[in-house]
Amino acid sequence: MSAIGNLIWFLFGGVFMGLAWCFFGLLAFISIIGIPWGRACFVIAGFSFFPFGKEAIARDELTLNEDIGTGSLGFIGNVLWFIFAGFWLALGHVMSAVACFVTIIGIPFAIQHLKLAVISIAPIGQTIVDKEVAAAARRANAEAEANKWR
Repeated sequence: MSAIGNLIWFLFGGVFMGLAWCFFGLLAFISIIGIPWGRACFVIAGFSFFPFGKEAIARDELTLNEDIGTGSLGFIGNVLWFIFAGFWLALGHVMSAVACFVTIIGIPFAIQHLKLAVISIAPIGQTIVDKEVAAAARRANAEAEANKWR
């Protein structure tokens, strides 16, 4: 079912926001400092092209380990990202979501756009995985937290 959703998504507008992510990724690669943002842009561009069956999850939630992107440097990076590119990508996804909400058949696509708008605001420290992997990581984290209290 996700393959059909991805095909319809791509053909009827998903390609435009995916290309917008690629555009901002290329802009980020112009400077050496922007390479981490550019890398995140291209990962999320792939998600923006074909979002069904995948999910964004924080890397520290997935691996239970903090890294440079999930700590205070990641927060600073996300603030800079929002100022220079995140606002515009989020705005594009919100506008696309509003356009999709007009029809009943477009509601699942609008929901995906809203998920991508949230990611647009702070992509550093996020990774894209299959929904099953994200669910398994959340279950394992819940079990580890429950075992702490036993």
